[in-house]
Amino acid sequence: MRFKLSVLTCAMGLAMYANAGAATDIEKLKAEVDDLKQQVESAAEWKKPITLVHLAGFASVGYTDTKSEPGTFNTGSFSPILHYQFNESVMLEAELEFATDEGGNSDASIEYMTIDLFMNDYAALVVGKFLSPLGQFRQNMHPSWINKMASAPVGFGHDQAASNAEVGAMVRGGFPMSGIYANYAAYLGNGPTLEADAGEIEKIESPGVNKDGDGKKVGGGRFGLYFPNQKLDLGISAATGKVAVRSLSGATYTYDDPRDYDVLGADFIWHINTLDLRGEYTKQKYGAQASSSAPDAGAWEAWYVQAAYGFGGAKWEAVVRYSEYDTPQDSKDRNQSMVGLNYLFASNVIGKVDYEFNDNPNAGLTADDRLLLQLAYGF
Repeated sequence: MRFKLSVLTCAMGLAMYANAGAATDIEKLKAEVDDLKQQVESAAEWKKPITLVHLAGFASVGYTDTKSEPGTFNTGSFSPILHYQFNESVMLEAELEFATDEGGNSDASIEYMTIDLFMNDYAALVVGKFLSPLGQFRQNMHPSWINKMASAPVGFGHDQAASNAEVGAMVRGGFPMSGIYANYAAYLGNGPTLEADAGEIEKIESPGVNKDGDGKKVGGGRFGLYFPNQKLDLGISAATGKVAVRSLSGATYTYDDPRDYDVLGADFIWHINTLDLRGEYTKQKYGAQASSSAPDAGAWEAWYVQAAYGFGGAKWEAVVRYSEYDTPQDSKDRNQSMVGLNYLFASNVIGKVDYEFNDNPNAGLTADDRLLLQLAYGF
């Protein structure tokens, strides 16, 4: 009897211990599940992130053989582009440019850097240094893997007839309109400066200056219409304000009295199957200023038309372009014809073989023809 009681007591004790152990395991498991829930919740941002980082850019390498100079290989430029977006309301975007000069020295610059506030589906506020919204080429076509030729149309390079960049504020966006899509950009910025030499305006500098030396702003923009059925894009551009001649005096810049400044432009792009047609016109003009070191008025004007035809399963492209550039200095005027053949290794990797026929329309002045080879990569 005593033996049976002892066995019963022992069995009850083991059962209680087992139940207690099971309860402990359940509590432990519950704590682990709660901890896992917290980890899943904390990792939710990676599934639906409120911050996005995107690295893009382009680079090119090539070979140039000018008629009056020996042929030379070149590295072109390397331009990384960074986008950092927070939620759906703010984005930082910036393009850097790294280039190598003839002596092998490297140079770095900021092509643009802005903070963008997305106000609604139809408008964004862009503040900082941005590519000029006037026209199409500078803001959309200049990257080497997008440009169908190895050089910019004459007059559309740096410090030529087309505006390059601006430091200021801009509102841009688009909206549908009875089967047509409208797009717009309106800005106010520091404006360009004039560079003078020996009493003449040498060039209009528009790299996006970080100081409004003449105290006068420049405002303008572009309005475009896209017709999706015809795959046709049309745009007009204009800007107005004041500019001044900038001179370097010691370690500081000085500015002449401001003078009138105006820009007019128009552009089109038309896609017909594998045929791509595009063209653009731009004119920057400045008024006279009697008190200036370079008192005369002047204008910088350029235009181009281009056709590209894809064939061979769109792997090959034949390209032709004609452009003209007129300046206040006869020696810089150019009429340029260009023919080229492209091969697309991929949608973002393109090889180009181009030949430029350059001519100066002014009597007695010549301009060299060039052979250009380029391999461009967008990423």
